[in-house]
Amino acid sequence: MNFHILTLFPEMVSDGLNTSIIGRAKENESISIEAINIRDYTTEKHGKVDDYPYGGGAGMLMQAQPIYDAYKAITEGKNKKIRTVYVTPQGHTFNQKMAHDFAKEEDLIILCGHYEGIDERVLDEIVTDRVSIGDYVLTGGELAAMVMVDSISRLVPGVLHNDDSSMDESFENGLLEYPQYSRPAVWNDKEVPPILLSGDHKKVDEWRHNMSLLRTKKYRPDLLEAYPLTDKDRKFLEENSEL
Repeated sequence: MNFHILTLFPEMVSDGLNTSIIGRAKENESISIEAINIRDYTTEKHGKVDDYPYGGGAGMLMQAQPIYDAYKAITEGKNKKIRTVYVTPQGHTFNQKMAHDFAKEEDLIILCGHYEGIDERVLDEIVTDRVSIGDYVLTGGELAAMVMVDSISRLVPGVLHNDDSSMDESFENGLLEYPQYSRPAVWNDKEVPPILLSGDHKKVDEWRHNMSLLRTKKYRPDLLEAYPLTDKDRKFLEENSEL
């Protein structure tokens, strides 16, 4: 999968996505990440890419032409329209389902805004998706873009050493992930739940499912509203309502 990030700060993006799992995925060519400097496409001799907004108002606005030319440099020669995401507080909230959807793309362009935003005309021309990572405002779209690239990349085959490891994580099945434990079996007088030491995989799976139910009820009860609870699930939650 190829990520193309349109930004005014390419070093910020490249440095932030050059380590750990994502860095290794780049090295083994499971993914590629290209940070394109929008300033390289301005015709203004001082590298200016912003101007005052028509109608007045505070701040400056990113101009349409440099962004459009940078976009055209990526899409030139492609035989289909490339999905283009604009990260903005006004977009749909990013979630795991959206990450799966984006991970199906061979190429994905992510546009990072700055200042007071971007000229609406270029957004109408190139953007296919407007996406937010939460109900708050950042100084620019780079951090949001990196969050999305990290999340999406983990779903690309070959990025994780064990491609099945992502399937048990929070939000994959509609519930939060169950608690996990490692050695030693006793730490600070706290013991690992005995069921995890039993070797009975069926009972371990049942325990993990039940713990996911309890954790979701405690921390994200809104998720249970959409989860298809069985009669057995409901009975378990009722019997453990105090937990």
